[in-house]
Amino acid sequence: MSKKVRIKPGRTQSMVGFAAGILFCFIGIFVIIPVFGLFGIVWTLMAVIITITNAVNAFTDKGVTSHEIIIDDGEESIESRLRAAEELYNAGMITEAEYEEKRKEILKDL
Repeated sequence: MSKKVRIKPGRTQSMVGFAAGILFCFIGIFVIIPVFGLFGIVWTLMAVIITITNAVNAFTDKGVTSHEIIIDDGEESIESRLRAAEELYNAGMITEAEYEEKRKEILKDL
């Protein structure tokens, strides 16, 4: 069984990103757009999106996740263990008695 944990950047990291984003927005408005035209508009819009994302992470409790970690507790589900035992039996790798013994052992964990 596995568990997904979503992680957002720390508040300090997000505040630095927010401050840098504001700087890049001003650079975009006053330098990049006048010099590069359409590319400058796209560049500035990206800076605005990054700034807003960092602001949400820095100043709210919700935030935008940047990573997802899957934690595997190392235990297989009973269903997958039963299927594995059945596959071994069907492949002729274990006898019927061994299969039944393993099946009873697995079902004890319920």
